[in-house]
This record gives sequence, structure tokens and C-alpha cells, in this order.
Amino acid sequence: MSAEEIDWTSPQPPPGAPPEPPGPRRERRIGSLEVLAALLILLVVFRGPLAGLVSGARLQTWTTVFVSVLVQAVPFLVFGVVLSAIIAVYVPRSFWARALPKKPVLAVPAASMAGVVLPGCECGSVPIAGSLIRRGVAPAAAFAFLLAAPAINPIVLTATAVAFPGRPEMVVARGVASLIVAVLIGWLWLRLGKTEWIKLPHQPDLEGASKAKAFWSACLHDIMHAGGFLVVGAAAAATINVIVPEEWLQRLAENPVLSIIALAVLAVLLSICSEADAFVAASLSQFSLTSRLVFLVVGPMIDLKLIAMQTGMFGRRFVLRFAPVTFLTCVLVATGIGVVFL
Repeated sequence: MSAEEIDWTSPQPPPGAPPEPPGPRRERRIGSLEVLAALLILLVVFRGPLAGLVSGARLQTWTTVFVSVLVQAVPFLVFGVVLSAIIAVYVPRSFWARALPKKPVLAVPAASMAGVVLPGCECGSVPIAGSLIRRGVAPAAAFAFLLAAPAINPIVLTATAVAFPGRPEMVVARGVASLIVAVLIGWLWLRLGKTEWIKLPHQPDLEGASKAKAFWSACLHDIMHAGGFLVVGAAAAATINVIVPEEWLQRLAENPVLSIIALAVLAVLLSICSEADAFVAASLSQFSLTSRLVFLVVGPMIDLKLIAMQTGMFGRRFVLRFAPVTFLTCVLVATGIGVVFL
């Protein structure tokens, strides 16, 4: 199985075929950029009445969570989009053939370890993984990078050490568990994955364009595409934060098994950026260290905003298989590592 088997381009006419006659000139349609600009203008014009609508405590909580998720994620999303465009435009396909082992079974752990040197979060890793597949990297290696990069990079591990002072075993457990999950999922894709499950979004044809134009076009395409799904995921996470009563968490913490399941599900629902989730986990002091480790391993790999963004990048058929398998693997591996290290 290779990235070349994935068809994301428009069909080309056979050689020697006469050129197609020019079609009717398309009228300019209102795009997502125009819609966003109109919404921003409406928000400014009606800011007074809208401020009154969010005066309630629950609505204020929803707004706070929604904005905080976006504020945490957008800088890293932009970083990932820019890096994705650099990979697509400036990095030749031959580079990946030299940088990664030729055997996919070895390329998976190599791509996972690459996450150590790229300080990004899960929002940025999604467009990067899509760009890697377009540049000829085996999907299994790209998915291993997608899972590992937001969980084992230096910024995340440093934040974990700060959030859990005096507990270096928590940092080690998070790094080891996350790396194991990424490699296992990559190898599992090699064994069971099918290329027809992946449907990358069509990108504008940039053949013949200057590299600068191709770079900015790729950036604009990915930021508008991935950003929309990020907004949907942030809205879903904010809604969950409002409707889940806090007293439920206290009751669940008293049961070792239910506490692990509860924090795993909570990590999916809260959709916290991997650079900040360690501080949230540290604040959940009523839960065991093992259950909090599960929270830290699950969150960067599968949550609401990631499900939404992965759906936009790789397609619904992919996410329906990838998300539940990743969730189950995270829970099992993190629980086992927690028993050993913590």
C-alpha cells in the first residue's frame, strides 16, 4: 500500500485528445472568505444585542470555552498549515524517499520519532499529515506522525513536567505511552488499512505557477478548509462543557475502572490543546494518576475537533474506522503504562 494509490486529482484527458472547448464563463460565487467577512461585520454592528444574549452564566461559560479552544488551537493550526504548504511546494518527493526507511514497517516508528523535533499540536498535525501523503509518504507513516507529533514534542513534555512537579514518571509515562500508540496504529494501518478509505480534499491545480503563488494558494486553501472544521469541533466541545454536571465527575472518580473511562471520554469531549491539557489533568486531583495519564494520551490523538478536522482532511469513511480504534488503543496502552510507571 502506498500514497500513490490514493486518487485526489481530477481525471486527465488521454494523450493526443483534442482540447476541450472552453465552457461558459462562470459567474463569481460567494465563497467562505466572503461569508466570514460578512459575519464579522454583522458581529460588529450587532455587538450590543449579542452581548445581552450571552449575559447568562451558562452562555458565558459556553462562550469562554469556545473562544479558549480556538485561541489555543489557531496559532498551531496556522503553524501546521504553513509547514504543510512548505512540504507541498518546496520539499521534493525524493527527500522523503531518502529521509524515511523504504520499508513501511520501519518508516512508521521513524515518522513517530519525528514528532519529537516538531513543536506543534494536534490541529497543526492534521494538514501536515495530509501533505505528507500527497508527497508520497506511506499513509501508515503519516498517521503515526499525526498521532505522535502533538503528544511527544518538547513543548508538551515540558508543560507536563511543570504541571506535575516532582513527578518525572508522569512525563516518561506520557511520552512512552503516546509513542507506543502511534507506532501500533501505524502498523495496524499497514495490516488492515485500505487506500479507498482515504479521500483527500481536492487542491487547486498549481502546475506552472511560481513557488510563491503555489505556497500562498496552498496556505489559503488549507486554512479555510481546516479552520471551518476546527470551529465546528470547538462549538461541540463548548456545548459538552456546559451540559455535563461537575458532580458526575466526583462520583466517577471513586471507581478505578469508571474513572479511567470517564477521563478518556472527557478528553474527547473537552478538546483541549495538547500544550495545555496537562494543567487541566493536574487540576483533576480527585482522579488517580493512571486515569489522568489516560486523559493526557487520549486528548492529543482523538477529540471532537480532531474528528471534525480529520473528516475534512481524510474523509468520513476513514474517521469512522480510525477514531474508535485509536481511542481504544490509547485507553488500553495508557492504562497498562500507568500500572507499570505510576
